[in-house]
Amino acid sequence: MCIFTTKMFLKMKNRQLILNVLLFATSFLFSACGQSKKELPMKNVAENNVISKPNNPYYSNTDTKKLSVTNEQWKKVLDDDVYAVSREADTERGFTGKYWDATTKGTYYCAACGNKLFRSQQKFASSCGWPSFFEQDNKNSVVYKKDVTHGMERIEALCGRCDGHLGHLFDDGPEPTGKRYCMNSIALDFIPDGIALNKTNDNLETIVLGGGCYWCVEAIYENLKGVKSVVSGFAGGTVKNPTYEEVSSGYTGAAEVIEITYDKNVVTLDQIFEVFFSVHDPTTLNRQGADEGTQYRSAIFYKNPEQLASAKSIIADLTKSMSFTNAIVTTLEPLEKFYIADDYHQDYYANNKNAGYCRAVILPKLEKFEKVFKDRLKK
Repeated sequence: MCIFTTKMFLKMKNRQLILNVLLFATSFLFSACGQSKKELPMKNVAENNVISKPNNPYYSNTDTKKLSVTNEQWKKVLDDDVYAVSREADTERGFTGKYWDATTKGTYYCAACGNKLFRSQQKFASSCGWPSFFEQDNKNSVVYKKDVTHGMERIEALCGRCDGHLGHLFDDGPEPTGKRYCMNSIALDFIPDGIALNKTNDNLETIVLGGGCYWCVEAIYENLKGVKSVVSGFAGGTVKNPTYEEVSSGYTGAAEVIEITYDKNVVTLDQIFEVFFSVHDPTTLNRQGADEGTQYRSAIFYKNPEQLASAKSIIADLTKSMSFTNAIVTTLEPLEKFYIADDYHQDYYANNKNAGYCRAVILPKLEKFEKVFKDRLKK
């Protein structure tokens, strides 16, 4: 820890880079990642009630069985920042992580695999800028490896279940151990005391769909019974983690999509597809209304053979029944990676109902959906 990697620096704006380097250099000269007896301000961290990662089949807050997963497999299920830290030993900038000065009582887990790592009682106020603990939850929670990178000799701390990079272990912590587990916030998940663990996600499933502008499709599925969450983003194409502007150019090959997390005990995948083919035009190639380009293509991004078979089946049924005058051009593409769009794109209709596009385009689609599927609406 306490070392900035090249990759993390490149992500910073030039002006901000200079400022942060100066601040860091100053703090390093005075503390060199050492400890201060000064107490930090108490601050609570708001968290979700449960940890739900249906896209990550290796994640569990209760399973302690050792994992053997390749980086290629991890890359498919981890967010980019978690992957960079957990699998590439990257380091977040000091004083930027959400847990570095958190004092809420609860339990910390590995963000990659869900393994229980620390209790809040084992956390102490550290001046180094990263969440610090004087003791791990149990002898198998964290394992160690010699680290000689960056011209130093340190002890790397790894998750005992998935061997994911967490941070480093130093000998300048408080009693009774004298140890300081200097961790990356990005590598940690947290559940406050009093919150029941989500022990199984077996009933939750995800599907990624592209039906033109994601603002439109998102607003519809958010009202469908059984849908737990809808996230707008991008899938397909050749550019890693593309921006909205890059996708809008049409040169990335990515499509505007939504990731739907649903309870398959309440709504089936076939019903998800039924709504999908009812609220957009699957017969117009790379276009929905006035929105034109490959980024607006009708697409189903499947993540397993079952989703592909279900998609093929409903398209075949719609074709056979001649439900549409023209041929269905919906593409069936394997889901390589889903990239989340910026915050202002999430819940766009709910936050901008009076905007011209919302009134003219989204509202009519939503009203049609509510009329056709009135028995499937959330109360």
